[in-house]
Amino acid sequence: MTATTTPNLLVLHCHDLGRFLGAYEVPTVVSPHLDALAAESVLFETAFATAPHCSPARASLFTGTYPQTNGVLGLTHDPFGWDLNDPSSHLAHRLRTVGYRTELVGVHHESRVLPDDVVAARLGFDRVRTGGDRDVVVERTADALDRAAATGRPFYLQVGFHEPHRTPSHADRPGVMGFLGETVRPDDSLGHTVPPYLRDDPGAREEIAELQGAVRHMDEGVGSVLARLDALGLREDTVVVFTTDHGLALPRAKCTLYDPGVEVALIMRVPGRAGWSGRRVPDQASHVDVLPTLLELLGLPSPGDLPGHSLVPVVETGAPTRTYTFGQLNHHIYYDPKRSVRSAGHKLIVNFSNAPLAMDPTQSWVHRSLPADLRGPSVASSTAVELYDLAQDPHETRNVVADPAYGAVLLEMAGALLAWMSETGDHLLTADPLSDRHREALAFLARATPPPQPPADPGRSGVTAGPAAVRERERETA
Repeated sequence: MTATTTPNLLVLHCHDLGRFLGAYEVPTVVSPHLDALAAESVLFETAFATAPHCSPARASLFTGTYPQTNGVLGLTHDPFGWDLNDPSSHLAHRLRTVGYRTELVGVHHESRVLPDDVVAARLGFDRVRTGGDRDVVVERTADALDRAAATGRPFYLQVGFHEPHRTPSHADRPGVMGFLGETVRPDDSLGHTVPPYLRDDPGAREEIAELQGAVRHMDEGVGSVLARLDALGLREDTVVVFTTDHGLALPRAKCTLYDPGVEVALIMRVPGRAGWSGRRVPDQASHVDVLPTLLELLGLPSPGDLPGHSLVPVVETGAPTRTYTFGQLNHHIYYDPKRSVRSAGHKLIVNFSNAPLAMDPTQSWVHRSLPADLRGPSVASSTAVELYDLAQDPHETRNVVADPAYGAVLLEMAGALLAWMSETGDHLLTADPLSDRHREALAFLARATPPPQPPADPGRSGVTAGPAAVRERERETA
């Protein structure tokens, strides 16, 4: 891009991928097109969604706000029907108001699911064509690119692939929903990578082969879209982003606040800007950082009330990144409210209901994959508070909340979580708890957060304790 070019923006996203790509060092996944894109882009190694399921995660991605703020606390299709409080907060609306041609192809699940023309009018798209498998999405995207190239106006094109979401197939056994649909074939050509949080057994390997096939299928679609962009001569004028909504649709991943539930691939190709090629950024990033990053890359002002921070200084100047990332779950197939805060070394999860340890994301009666830490014949209830040492226990299997050695960490993390919940107007911070567990969770946060301390003597070094101090440290380091 030249200094006088108004960049185009192409956002490619898919369902339920997590970081299950060759570019993220998964050796048995065949994803050459996304791996090639990553090699010429900035790849964020430790990026997270704000929620471990579709609609709340996507609402955060496209508005730059947390679900508690934007209103999407659950799925946006019937019978759930959650919706954005302010549809004009969508990225498409922001870009259309400054002259961008805007179009959506494929997956739309970040606001109330309505007819395409209604979605377009509400979110700020000139045209919306939802639905379709990979080949339909590729065909429609090629058409959108052709028309955009002919206008000469800068464009925003949002392209969502359904794959690798679980999809019914005639090949599925009764009680099972796999990853194949009617067009995907299993792929174990390079073997199987069974995630460490699952038992490595024949059932898991069968499921992973299907998942690998679905990822390969989606990757081919991404390759076709990028090839069309190049053929039209738009490569050097277009910022390309690839990401996903949340983690893999496997037990102890999707629908949980453990890292496998909220981890996401995040790849950005920015032609013409130094430092945006062949880079891997190890520090934490959140989906709420994407919108302010894109606005800065496009040369547009960012609203001052967004909770995220542009990643441009992180990439271009080595500025410090955020201290914490936050996650939340409210409604998926049932109400299971929980909140999390993650630092570079620790994760705190607070469970506000007595739901099972992990919500089932398989959409199946019969499970082929089982959690590695499964114990006993029954489904246990979650504990109120979980604390994990990610350096010693990266798979979050040993809860150290009762270990006095982690007392200072627990205090810090609880303060950060409570401050974030307060700032987002979280409905869980209510004076009328919904249950004994809800009351227990609130009591923990109150006990773990010390009262505000007097300001430090200006002549002495010190840091004010409590949520306000945590917020200030977050601002300074984010």
